[in-house]
Amino acid sequence: MKVAIAGAGAVGRSIARELVENGHNVTLIERNAEHIDVDAIPAAHWRLGDACELSLLESVQLEESDVVIAATGDDKANVVLSLLAKTEFAVSRVVARVNDPRNEWLFDDAWGVDVAVSTPRMLASLVEEAVAVGDLVRLMAFRTGQANLVEMTLPADTSWGGKAVRKLELPRDAALVTILRGNRVIVPAPDEPLEGGDELVLVVSPEVEGELRALLLPPST
Repeated sequence: MKVAIAGAGAVGRSIARELVENGHNVTLIERNAEHIDVDAIPAAHWRLGDACELSLLESVQLEESDVVIAATGDDKANVVLSLLAKTEFAVSRVVARVNDPRNEWLFDDAWGVDVAVSTPRMLASLVEEAVAVGDLVRLMAFRTGQANLVEMTLPADTSWGGKAVRKLELPRDAALVTILRGNRVIVPAPDEPLEGGDELVLVVSPEVEGELRALLLPPST
């Protein structure tokens, strides 16, 4: 997969390093010469310049990228790059970093963003996930809010204990991705029995979250 990343700070370099290690073709674009460190990720293609400049994007053949990641520390730059990537170069997948949560409303499909990643929101979700038993926690949004990755931890006394996964009549727009049980990652086979304390990871549309909560986490009587 060919990936272009704008921003070679700590975030951009970390993403690039992992993608390169997984065998992907990565181009890093950075406007600050002090952040250019070819030796840090020698397998990546490094370009010095402003990722909001059309001429530079043309020079790196952005239209050939499968994914563009706007990972700079400037929300304005990330939004502009996302729009250019989508409208001028028809990139199919654009991921943008949100630095200031107050700017999240800008990062949608109108600005070319397919997935917006807000570090503060993700950290808050992880905190909630660590303490929230018997509730639904949103971990990540896909397709600009059209679907969410959520986690639900079944209470120890759940009524679903011992029942097979196939007994779950999930809403139409919800899919069980995996079950986390202790140190195990369990593929949700139809005959797999559920247990109290299971962490269920699902992809759902926002409209059915309430229905899902009512199904898996009914109020105690």
